[in-house]
Amino acid sequence: MMACCLSEEAKESKRINAEIDKQLRRDKRDARRELKLLLLGTGESGKSTFIKQMRIIHGTGYTDEDKRGFTKLVYQNIFTSMQSMIRASETLKIQYKYEQNKSNALLVREVDVEKVCSFEQPYISAIKMLWTDPGIQEAYDRRREYQLSDSTKYYLSDLDRIAEPNFLPTQQDVLRVRIPTTGIIEYPFDLQSIIFRMVDVGGQRSERRKWIHCFENVTSIMFLVALSEYDQVLVESDNENRMEESKALFRTIITYPWFQNSSVILFLNKKDLLEEKITYSHLVDYFPEFDGPQRDAQAGREFILKMFVDLNPDSDKIIYSHFTCATDTENIRFVFAAVKDTILQLNLKEYNLVSASACDTVVLRCMMLLHSRKHYKCLAQASLPAVGRYMRMLPWVFWAYS
Repeated sequence: MMACCLSEEAKESKRINAEIDKQLRRDKRDARRELKLLLLGTGESGKSTFIKQMRIIHGTGYTDEDKRGFTKLVYQNIFTSMQSMIRASETLKIQYKYEQNKSNALLVREVDVEKVCSFEQPYISAIKMLWTDPGIQEAYDRRREYQLSDSTKYYLSDLDRIAEPNFLPTQQDVLRVRIPTTGIIEYPFDLQSIIFRMVDVGGQRSERRKWIHCFENVTSIMFLVALSEYDQVLVESDNENRMEESKALFRTIITYPWFQNSSVILFLNKKDLLEEKITYSHLVDYFPEFDGPQRDAQAGREFILKMFVDLNPDSDKIIYSHFTCATDTENIRFVFAAVKDTILQLNLKEYNLVSASACDTVVLRCMMLLHSRKHYKCLAQASLPAVGRYMRMLPWVFWAYS
């Protein structure tokens, strides 16, 4: 009788251990299927715009109701930009050409931007007249001497549409809206049965102390640099160059022990603004070591790329780089497809899925699984010994090898 009881207890113990092992394997498999991407960079480098693009490209996008929620923010961006140029005109001693714009400037300056929720007369006419004034245009041209949103020209050049009573922001309006990120924003999206968890943190100095909570289990660092900021100063300090600040931050990030096993992807963003700016603001005036041709955007961006890559103290660590325009959905779609493949390939290696000893087994199991699911078109691909081919079967590879 005692032997029988022990036998039953042993069976139950074995069953419980098997369940625990099964759960551990499941947890391990699920952990492998979530990749954490930490989005870093200084303020206004384009991180939040990148997150919006991920929602458009790989998420649910923005419904009309979602877009409606940005209406007030578009109006506030317009008032903020015009107020910045009005203040700059006074500081820089720039005169208005049209006398009436003195009273228009006073009217707009008195607005409490945080309370703006509509765009009506007389403010519409006042802002339109101010924007066409040569004095304000001069202030806009001298924007590197003060802080002004990159979206200023985009919105102020389209005031007639935005002033319509039934105005509904477009997808591009949503992408251009500037809202400084405070705290930490996470955006998960599912690609090929793998969850990419993208984490956006505030780039201003005051926000950076919050980053420490994001440092655990980071798959990849995605660092954004604004190419167009080579001649601009910080919001927090008007005698410090923005690009020098970005370089200092990048140097710090890539040497953190937390990120020793994380891949680093460098996005040199705002290439469109660089192409516009470099025709009149010479890179050599701010970085004397630049010896390339003036007004040459290609030479300029290659020089900036080299400056950042040279900060890497580890010759064995590859810095993957891409030139981007975060407001261009098709550009980001193309670039992130390449980034996704890079990240997945690196993680296949980490899980030993592409080692010589494992490849044949993985391919065989993939073929069997594909056959059982009747994915006949993929069978020929499954037999090719190339990592690029394995990538196309990634969801099944993870399943088969877990």
